[in-house]
Amino acid sequence: MSEHKGPVGLMSSAVAPAKEPNAMGPREVELVLVKEQNGVQLTNSTLINPAPGPAEAQERETWGKKIDFLLSVIGFAVDLANVWRFPYLCYKNGGGAFLVPYLLFMVIAGMPLFYMELALGQFNREGAAGVWKICPILKGVGFTVILISLYVGFFYNVIIAWALHYFFSSFAAELPWTHCNNTWNSPYCTDAPAGNASDGPGLNSTFGTTPAAEYFERGVLHLHLSRGIDDLGPPRWQLTACLVLVIVLLYFSLWKGVKTSGKVVWITATMPYVVLTALLLRGLTLPGAIDGIWAYLSVDFYRLCEASVWIDAATQVCFSLGVGFGVLIAFSSYNKFTNNCYRDAILTTSINSLTSFSSGFVVFSFLGYMAQKHSVPIGDVAKDGPGLIFIIYPEAIATLPLSSAWAVVFFIMLLTLGLDSAMGGMESVITGLIDEFQLLHRHRELFTLCIVLGTFLLSLFCVTNGGIYVFTLLDHFAAGTSILFGVLIEAIGVAWFYGVQQFSDDIKQMTGRRPSLYWRLCWKLVSPCFLLFVVVVSVVTFRPPHYGTYVFPTWANALGWVVATSSMAMVPIYAAYKFCSFPGSFREKLAQAITPEKDRELVNRGEVRQFTARAGAALFASHRRSRHSEGYRSLVLRAHAPPGTQGRRQQDAQVPILGNVLDFSVALHLTSTDGSASVSDGAFSAGARCCLCPCEQAAIHVAHSCFSFATLRVPDPEQLSCLCPADLVSLPGLPATHLGSQPNFHGCQHRALLRHVLERLCSSQA
Repeated sequence: MSEHKGPVGLMSSAVAPAKEPNAMGPREVELVLVKEQNGVQLTNSTLINPAPGPAEAQERETWGKKIDFLLSVIGFAVDLANVWRFPYLCYKNGGGAFLVPYLLFMVIAGMPLFYMELALGQFNREGAAGVWKICPILKGVGFTVILISLYVGFFYNVIIAWALHYFFSSFAAELPWTHCNNTWNSPYCTDAPAGNASDGPGLNSTFGTTPAAEYFERGVLHLHLSRGIDDLGPPRWQLTACLVLVIVLLYFSLWKGVKTSGKVVWITATMPYVVLTALLLRGLTLPGAIDGIWAYLSVDFYRLCEASVWIDAATQVCFSLGVGFGVLIAFSSYNKFTNNCYRDAILTTSINSLTSFSSGFVVFSFLGYMAQKHSVPIGDVAKDGPGLIFIIYPEAIATLPLSSAWAVVFFIMLLTLGLDSAMGGMESVITGLIDEFQLLHRHRELFTLCIVLGTFLLSLFCVTNGGIYVFTLLDHFAAGTSILFGVLIEAIGVAWFYGVQQFSDDIKQMTGRRPSLYWRLCWKLVSPCFLLFVVVVSVVTFRPPHYGTYVFPTWANALGWVVATSSMAMVPIYAAYKFCSFPGSFREKLAQAITPEKDRELVNRGEVRQFTARAGAALFASHRRSRHSEGYRSLVLRAHAPPGTQGRRQQDAQVPILGNVLDFSVALHLTSTDGSASVSDGAFSAGARCCLCPCEQAAIHVAHSCFSFATLRVPDPEQLSCLCPADLVSLPGLPATHLGSQPNFHGCQHRALLRHVLERLCSSQA
């Protein structure tokens, strides 16, 4: 795969590109920009006429159309939880008042994290693991999110299989969950409204169960044949067949990459909106619908004084957008490099929130109808989770005219919602691993088949008689605290290890626009603090899972924690491995482990010999920076010896100068020909922002080997618009004739930089 070879930071974007490789003749002098990051001296160099390098890797695949990417992101983010969880949380936590903490957390944390992942994937053009070349020691975060996505695939595909089972059952002349005359019904099944039921209609109650509840638990799951998680029984052939069909759909949607999945989402991402609109129009005509919507929107601002409301809002924001699963990184890695990821982030997060809010009108119009039909409060029928979409909603649809048609439409919506999210999760795993292991990239179709078959085999545990217990256990542990932990480490890694300034430079390089102070503050402070709060709350408020009245045994909870910690453990395990793989002292190991690979490659090639960390401050070395940029601290002018002179001793010299080279444009090439050096295409942009600071010190390292700097030429002095001609003419050893005609120079602080460069070069011949 090709990696974007863009320059690092603001400074490097101004360095003129190298000429075409030429294997003949002496090697040229290069311009090296040096910066200090985490106490390590790093460089980005431009070598004129460099030696031929390895051939570029194959160009990365991109989306066929921009809309393919947008629909894929929207389809993944808008999932079943938007239908079954957000409306219930809104009703439970003060109705419209719940929107206050929800929107607040969405703006200060949800959108910034969403934007961060899109930009991270698009700039680095790799999956969840590969992007951590920005901070190799945290690459375990990538494997954490890949493993979590794999775990989620084990049980999420089962939800789609349930929906598919219901979809096929909806073609019956009479919906099978409308009466108690089926073979799976128990003596406790009752067709009468459960007005005095303790748990509300559709659920187990003191006086009996509804046909819809028994169809789900006994007709589909066959839960009555299992005593618990230690008595799973064999897989049910009906659900297994549905699961096979789901796997086939996923495989042929993913096997060719985004070229195929980008076309599938045209149906799967748009169909839910068509169905939701149809259901809303139908729901508004039902008796009691207005009461349901009023209950959904009724505002109780006193609930905002309760901590649980803010906790629910925070967790909903984290899970509803899908950050931390590696899907956004994988999808955006297939974007064009110059794609406007900022606009995409704002658009898709807004659509996600609006969809969640709008789905509440659909859900509560039907819940209001059910409450009036059974003469119970809306609170008795307002539930979240699978019980809402597989018990309450089917029961409501069964009472409508043309109930079979409406059931088909409803379960088509569930199928498309589920397939979108499942495709995203699988793509995260596939992209993350094939980018990391190039052998897999050449066999994508076969590897995709192995992934979907692996998820199918493990999903079989969830379609047994007691499969709902396995499903509940995985749902509770696989992507709870672990995904929040992964996002927290991801945010810290980008904002504090890689650096918000450098990350902002990357975004500017892609979009031409630097993120505003608001986004940088959110990435640096607000989002990490928000995530830390959510992680702590999730641990403090943890409750063991249960299904109805069934309590999981101790060994099952222990197994659940093994699943949760197995993904989180990837972070310290890989960090320890990466740390130990580097040579040197503890500080040197740490410095290399937190240094972006694009900078460390220069070290490995010997272009930077100084690679040290400041004592006691390897992680957070404070360094005086320009207020405009985190940039380069000095210029290195390195002369490469011509062929045949490799044994010549190379000497380094230092000369201090005032200021640094951070925010103004430099395109300075030094070329060596026949023992002479020339300054060509030298330019200090007149319109660039001057950032030289007399309080800061930088250094120019002049490496000279087999030739002397006998001649300095400035063929186009008009470009040196920031320099005073007197500074050049007065330099010792510089023939004035080489300055050409008198240019129209404008003095400024930039002249100090080139003056010291020329002084050193001119004196080096001595």
